Amino acid sequence: MPVNYGSKRLVVGAHYGLRDWLSQLVTGVLMALFTLIVLAQLIFTKGTIGYDQWAGIFSTQWMKVLTFTVIIALLYHAWVGIREILMDYAKPMSIRLSLQVFFIVWLVGCAGWAVQVLWRL
Repeated sequence: MPVNYGSKRLVVGAHYGLRDWLSQLVTGVLMALFTLIVLAQLIFTKGTIGYDQWAGIFSTQWMKVLTFTVIIALLYHAWVGIREILMDYAKPMSIRLSLQVFFIVWLVGCAGWAVQVLWRL
């Protein structure tokens, strides 16, 4: 007879908790810092902000690399959230797996699109 209490309790998926929380925290802080950097650049830009000024912010190589890093962090942040929602609410394994594959393909497509946008500036 399986034990449902105490130290021998079988808990499935619980080992993800701290790692997921920490990854959400780190990626969230990274995105917040990036937002502050972009806002600071916008605040200290003289005159009206048009396409040329906006593209100028992202034209340097360090800003492209930082932006791409933040995009990857955003995609991972989104994946962790989507995976948690699917694990909680998509009970049939076939539906959960189908949705996970769909979202993985969608997020990889978003990453590819972001690369195109960044390096086209």
